[in-house]
Parts: sequence; structure tokens; C-alpha cells
Amino acid sequence: MKIIQPEDLVCMDALAAQVPLRVDLAYARADNFLFGERLYRTDAQLYLHSFLADVVVHAAELAFQRHGLTLVLYDGLRTVEAQQRMLETRRVKENPHWVENIPRLLSRPGEGGHPRGMAVDVSLLDTYGQALDMGTVFDFLAENPDAAHNPAHRDHPQTEAVQTHRDILDRVMLEGAKKAGRVLFPLPQEWWDYRLPTEFFSQYAPLSEANLPPDLRLL
Repeated sequence: MKIIQPEDLVCMDALAAQVPLRVDLAYARADNFLFGERLYRTDAQLYLHSFLADVVVHAAELAFQRHGLTLVLYDGLRTVEAQQRMLETRRVKENPHWVENIPRLLSRPGEGGHPRGMAVDVSLLDTYGQALDMGTVFDFLAENPDAAHNPAHRDHPQTEAVQTHRDILDRVMLEGAKKAGRVLFPLPQEWWDYRLPTEFFSQYAPLSEANLPPDLRLL
């Protein structure tokens, strides 16, 4: 299995000074919607693998140039320990079915694109810095994740305005991937989640806090 090195990771907070994007690291705040408690350290920064960072930069430029909108990033690299901390939160303990049902609503530590910096959670801001209406908030969790019951699902019926906003986000992200020479997979159940394909990121070992220098760690 391939090993991701610290130098393979890009600090998106630093890029925000050069590219029309904003970082709002959700789990570094106590008021995040899903868990309701802070998971990351307050000075944590958002990192992505360089393969995905290139996609995001192109997408941000497209969103701004074509629509006057700003791409906002809520989460990227999520270490194995950060994933475990999510499972230990009060809300998850109060809702054990989130991790007991099939399909699981929350990933096992080490699973998915996030612990490799190969998944990103994003949305769009208008010219006043306000989030566009996407039908649900970021991190909305439906008890039933299928399209009929989950308003965050990409195939759930939406108002015309919401569908327009989602279509813009999809277009800039997918065109950004094409410009970067990458294939991008929009997660069906979550309109905000874009990742490199499973067959690609599964070639790489997930990152733990111990794999990172102190300034890159989340916890």
C-alpha cells in the first residue's frame, strides 16, 4: 500500500490568500451541526492531498469567474483518530444506530477518502459571503440515506433554486477535476462531498496523527 507523505498535502488555508476560496473548518468549532462539539484543535487547518487540491483550485476559479461565487471548504483530511473521536461524541452515543445499521451512516476509522486527504466537503457562498441554499445544511444526516427519504441526496427532489445551486457546484467541481486531469466522484448521499474514486484512494494507507508533523495534526 502506498504511503502519503506530509509533503503530498496542501494547506488550503494558505491557498485561500491566492485563490477565490474560503476555509471554514467545521469540526474546529463547537457549533458544528452534526456533533455539536469541537473535534479538532482550534488552530487546526484544512489539508488536502495535492491531487485533490488541484481540483479544488480549478473549481474555485471557475465558480468565481463564471458565477461570482466563492467556494467554501468545510473539511478535508480527517485522520483516523479524528474519525474515532467522531464516534465517541455524545450525539453518536445517543444514536448508536448511526454506526450499527447497514449501511452505516458514519465511516469506520480509516475508511473513505477523508483519512487520505482525498475527499473534500464544499459549498458555495454568494457575493455577501452567505451560503447558498442547497436544500439542507452541510452535514445533514438522514436516518434513511436513500434518495426518497434523504433531502441531502443528489437525487432527492429539490426546488428549482436549490437544484440550480447544486448544479453549479457539480459543474465547477467536475470541470475543475477535468482541468486537473483527475476523475472526481460526487458522493450520492451528500451533496457537499466530492472525492477521488475508491479504486484510486484505496491504494493509499490512511493517515494517523502520528504520521504528521505537529503543525499538520488536527487533534
